[in-house]
Amino acid sequence: MADTPDTLKSMLIGGQWIAQEVSPFESINPATGARNYLISAASDAQVDQAVDTAWQAQRQAAWRNMLPHQRAAILRRIADGMDANASVLARLQMIENGKVWAECKAQVASAAATFRYYAGVCETLCAEVTPPRGNYLSMTHYEPYGVVVAITPWNSPLTMEAQKVAPALAAGNAVILKPSEVTSSPALVLGRIALEAGLPPGILNVVTGLGSTVGRRLVEHPGVRMVSFTGGTASGRAIAHAAAEKLMPVALELGGKSPHIVFADADQDAAIDGVIGGIFEGSGQSCVAGSRLYVQRSIAESFIAKLVARAGQLKVGLPDAEGAQMGPIASFAHRGRIESMVETARREGAQVLTGGERPDGAALSAGAFYRPTVLGGLSREAQAVREEIFGPVLCALTFDDEDDLVEQANDSAYGLASGIWTADYRRAWRVAGRLEAGSVWINTYKQLSISTPFGGFKQSGIGREKGASGLRLYQQSKGIYFGM
Repeated sequence: MADTPDTLKSMLIGGQWIAQEVSPFESINPATGARNYLISAASDAQVDQAVDTAWQAQRQAAWRNMLPHQRAAILRRIADGMDANASVLARLQMIENGKVWAECKAQVASAAATFRYYAGVCETLCAEVTPPRGNYLSMTHYEPYGVVVAITPWNSPLTMEAQKVAPALAAGNAVILKPSEVTSSPALVLGRIALEAGLPPGILNVVTGLGSTVGRRLVEHPGVRMVSFTGGTASGRAIAHAAAEKLMPVALELGGKSPHIVFADADQDAAIDGVIGGIFEGSGQSCVAGSRLYVQRSIAESFIAKLVARAGQLKVGLPDAEGAQMGPIASFAHRGRIESMVETARREGAQVLTGGERPDGAALSAGAFYRPTVLGGLSREAQAVREEIFGPVLCALTFDDEDDLVEQANDSAYGLASGIWTADYRRAWRVAGRLEAGSVWINTYKQLSISTPFGGFKQSGIGREKGASGLRLYQQSKGIYFGM
């Protein structure tokens, strides 16, 4: 039966679907402004129940003693279930955060591939026998933390949930997934798929609610041993503070203000494609968005003019409309924040080269749409250059040489990603080594692989997700010695 605006979505705790009728919250379609449905918000008692249930399930022999290849088989069945429900998952993401249909479908496929990747890692990753320094045999043994909380963002819930849940389960933990209140439904469907795939009840729980209440209680709960969070830097700092009080490990993938660099010898057409995709895909709502463009001064005028023309031609439309390249901003409140930051940029002297306003047309008037925007004429101290806007807003700047470029690019509190376009690979290698960023793309942008570790420098985060080491992130090591 199709969801109606009066549908109340239930949480998953201990394999049971639980509806909380006290203070549910609304899911709003950002493309139309209409209510999708109501979603349960967990009470304090239900948070406690989720943690207690997760511990009981994790300590059961059915999960604790499950062999790696058996655990891997469940992860593969989860991936199969995601493929079988691809249209459902993609549609839920689309109506909750407004991503265009093609991107939603691609992210379902990526999420399923993540579960398959960690199935492979789960049954092949080895522990180590360490070199002895005496008459003994020593080895490293890896064990799960027990109960892990995964808190995911609204911009790409399908991929972020897979990126956390798959390795945490592969590592032997029980997981409590707390999705963003903006995009709760994909996580609930993932919970159902996991149960159908044979995951023991209580090993994956999905608890919905606001981050300021439910998320905070989960982070501070004494029964939670580890937290993995993707989201804003301010929230990450608050989680880190709570974790410090508990002496609890955390993985934090936070904000970015990534520099996208174009040297004079670059293939300009390819670079323009990369810059356009790097900032306007997903309506700019990406932690790795290339939001600071640095163009070498000798080509800056012509390059930026071509870029502005291309940006102005992007089709903003309903996310399921044929040919739509940008959907709405994920919420009306967030669009308001973007508009406020663009107005501040105007007061600071920005030239709005394109965009800077809502699109025309009655078809889009009810949604949270905003045109792709390019700002010029800003100093490196301007708020729009220094703070994460998390929207389709590009700040165009110039540089003279490598030293000038590196100084400007690194003059940021963030260090998540960066991009370099040049025909000189020796230069690319030099600059890549000097940039303070966790990912550097050379003559490409936003290429992401589940097999490659990902994370940020400085205030862009702590720890590295993805890759084989991304499974170890959810385990603690133990040294074992056998006297000989």
